[in-house]
Amino acid sequence: MLALLEKKYGRITGFLKSKDAWQLLVATQLSAQCTDERVNQITPALFAKYKTAKDFAECDLMELQKLVYSSGFYRQKARNIRNAARVVVERFKGKVPRTMDELLELPGVGRKTANVVLAQAYGIEAGITVDTHVGRLARRLGFTKEVNPDKVERDLVKVFPEGRWEELDLLLIQHGRDTCTSRKAFCSRCVLSGACPRVGVEKSR
Repeated sequence: MLALLEKKYGRITGFLKSKDAWQLLVATQLSAQCTDERVNQITPALFAKYKTAKDFAECDLMELQKLVYSSGFYRQKARNIRNAARVVVERFKGKVPRTMDELLELPGVGRKTANVVLAQAYGIEAGITVDTHVGRLARRLGFTKEVNPDKVERDLVKVFPEGRWEELDLLLIQHGRDTCTSRKAFCSRCVLSGACPRVGVEKSR
């Protein structure tokens, strides 16, 4: 499955634009209930104004809210980002931590965000990032019956070998955007159609 998807989409390194672990953490927090495309439109101005975690920790909350407004849920996101920055500065000397447990201590950071940061910023595969695309495809492909992202992740790590988890994430996300979308599964053009059980997918599709 991975070979077929990689042949179709090539090597994918990530969807959010960032220069370091802190920028990636912020961008990933902003991506909740928001498209990566929109986040990538927001972050250039955001990172031009606030260049470090210390800058975010000391920023005016109202100004930060204005900059992230178009990402949705901007009040909560701005508050979490500033509070996370303060923890990073005060507890981790301005450096984003490199372990799952420490990342989960940051405000607004769950396993999804932590997995993204660890894998894409540090090359550490601590788990599988389960967003809406990955969860949907995991169910349609018959790898899980779960809906809760943490439970989906536990099922996927039993199937796919460590060392391929980040590759799996990115390929499934791309496939979920391109072919196996939430509105319709375009099975006629799917490279996995020969093996996919199409769980929950209407035969007419």
